[in-house]
Amino acid sequence: MSKSLRLSEKWFHRGLWLVALVFASFLIGLGGTVVDDLPKVEKQLELNDFMDKAASDALRNTIKASDKAVKEANEVLEQSQLKLSVTRADTVAARETFTNWLATRRVTQQADQDAELISRTQALDALKAKERAAGATVEAQQQTILNAQQVADKARNFLNEQEQAAQKQLDADSRRLELRVFLYRLALTLPLLAIAGWLFVKKRKGTYWPFVWGFILFALFAFFVELVPYLPSYGGYVRYVVGIIITVLIGRQAIVSLNRYLEKQKLAEQLPDVQRREELSYDTALTRLSKAVCPGCERAVDLKNPNIDFCPHCGISLFDHCQPCNARKSAFSKFCHACGTTATNKLAA
Repeated sequence: MSKSLRLSEKWFHRGLWLVALVFASFLIGLGGTVVDDLPKVEKQLELNDFMDKAASDALRNTIKASDKAVKEANEVLEQSQLKLSVTRADTVAARETFTNWLATRRVTQQADQDAELISRTQALDALKAKERAAGATVEAQQQTILNAQQVADKARNFLNEQEQAAQKQLDADSRRLELRVFLYRLALTLPLLAIAGWLFVKKRKGTYWPFVWGFILFALFAFFVELVPYLPSYGGYVRYVVGIIITVLIGRQAIVSLNRYLEKQKLAEQLPDVQRREELSYDTALTRLSKAVCPGCERAVDLKNPNIDFCPHCGISLFDHCQPCNARKSAFSKFCHACGTTATNKLAA
């Protein structure tokens, strides 16, 4: 249609489309804020909401205490193992010294050294006893660590079982919450889409068409961006089924509209030539002619051929001759391009 508009009119149209886009952007911003706040009407539950608080707290405290006991026992175990290593080294050194002394005594066969033999043997026994005591301390700490770890593992298993059961309940509640929020969005979006459809049918060519188209763009954005991505999936079944239903509805409407349009065209082509041209708006006729199609039936026509004055498809007059100057001109022109005389078969603007 831009080729049939005046220059100023083109710029006004562009400005009005800018108004429509700005109006739509503000509506989209407002709608997005409302949609983002919709989940706040529902309380978002957590995992702990589905667990026995007293039992879970007791288990967590048991795990915490056991872990602390394991840590402390490990610290003591390190010290005990160090002491055990020292006593073992002392025992080994004392045994080597005692062995060497015995070898010397056998050679010298000095009976007066029996008291020293008894003393050395007792000292070696004392070191061995000290080594056994250090080993017992190490074993006791290892047992303490094992007991604490078993208690912690048992508590963790119980806690994991409770968390798994609670997680299933949380997942089910999350799905219900998701569905409820989606229904809120649907209840908000569908009326907007219905209003946008009514405006498209009734008001898209009215005086305030920029606001109409701005609202239509807003409604489409709300539906396809604010609603469709939040459609519950349930494994993909819901989205595919809804997609099939929407496609069938849109496809059916397109087929019905096409058949209605073709029937309307057939009826229009049966009307007299003058009536058909009078029913076509001037801008519509010029737009179709600029695309090298017949303004009546919208089929392609070679408008550059000087021998074609009528559409070969529907018979509507495309070119006629000015009565005063006999110049060949478009049958849809309001004035003769050669002499400026008002056309006899002019169309309403």
